[in-house]
Amino acid sequence: MKKRILVVDDDASGREMLGRILTGEGYAVQITSNGSEALALIAAHRQDLVLLDLNLPGENGWDIFERLTTSHPQLAVIIVTARCNQTFHALAAEAGGLLEKPLDFPTLLLAVSRLLAEIPEARLARLAGRSARSLT
Repeated sequence: MKKRILVVDDDASGREMLGRILTGEGYAVQITSNGSEALALIAAHRQDLVLLDLNLPGENGWDIFERLTTSHPQLAVIIVTARCNQTFHALAAEAGGLLEKPLDFPTLLLAVSRLLAEIPEARLARLAGRSARSLT
């Protein structure tokens, strides 16, 4: 079964490009331009990973991140942004990753495959701020 990835980005060309690249890698991809649509899509269809831009119309991307991870704690989320100085915030929020635009696609694909391979227990431990090593 194909892994499902949701791309949330307000930039039409950026989300279309991400959609093509990820589809070409064999993922089932959905795209949306805003956080409320993303939340509705996730409520209706299981997703394995979300690529979330921070600059979204309406709600702030960090607010969407918080709502996503609260309602779906095992959902892998990678922050994708052109905003500077977001690394500390991403680390503090226990995001699955932070990629700055312009994107390096090999790095993006590596981050995606790494998170999709992460076992649920390790993801929950990471979200709780514990090392996955403490699970063994």
